Amino acid sequence: MIKIPTHILLVDDEKDFVEMLALRLQESGEKVTPAFDGRMCLDLLKKRNIDVVILDIKMPGMDGIQVLKEIKSQYPLIEVILLTGHGTAETAVEGMKLGAFDYLLKPSDFDELTAKLQGARQKKEAQEERIRRAEVRLLLRKGGNI
Repeated sequence: MIKIPTHILLVDDEKDFVEMLALRLQESGEKVTPAFDGRMCLDLLKKRNIDVVILDIKMPGMDGIQVLKEIKSQYPLIEVILLTGHGTAETAVEGMKLGAFDYLLKPSDFDELTAKLQGARQKKEAQEERIRRAEVRLLLRKGGNI
């Protein structure tokens, strides 16, 4: 069976962490775009087709919660997995209330991360399919009234 890669935007201000995790994800068949701060993340979302954002909560400038709010406001179908090494579980739960798919504590288990990535991708695909079906029903309904 052919694996369709998940398009991931990996956002963290720790460049070594981003490079190492991006490499591991790419080795497992994913397509990864790195970003090193919140502004870069939002700029890349305008240019790239992204399925899932892996987003650090604690970053200088725009923190992960601010970035999450922007993502969910502008790109509601993109799923977000929050990473926290410094933040508290309460902050991660706040992020989930704001629309994040899930969160992981850093350092995280790679298998746990990939399982959450798969769940986030499946949720996004299911939402997109429901929208496509609704659009088809709407077009059929309009077509029947002409």
